[in-house]
Amino acid sequence: MTFPDNLLYTPEHEWVDWAPGTQEPVAVGITSYAADSLGDIVFVELPEVGTAVTSGQVCGELESTKSVSDLYAPVSGEVVEVNPAAVADPSLINNDPYGGGWLFKVAVTDATGLLTAAKYAELTGD
Repeated sequence: MTFPDNLLYTPEHEWVDWAPGTQEPVAVGITSYAADSLGDIVFVELPEVGTAVTSGQVCGELESTKSVSDLYAPVSGEVVEVNPAAVADPSLINNDPYGGGWLFKVAVTDATGLLTAAKYAELTGD
């Protein structure tokens, strides 16, 4: 399994498209490892636009044919956009977790504890 080098990751299997110094809102999603582990995702509950999220805290939920899993915020900030396509068709998350399956965007106020692709691969054993 490969993890894009341009993204940063959390131990809870979320990714964020963030680079230090970035002022633009950043996309958030779950990794291909998480999507594969969950199985077919059938329902997504995301934070609403305007919601403050805190890094490492639960901010939503993913339901698959296997289980229900919490979604954790990889960074702190305010949700500025949700992906309506992923809400309408959760299979996008399984089929394209790093592209069309992104979940929401955050205006970042704090980003600590993120992992590089290499460190995340070590964590997952891939």
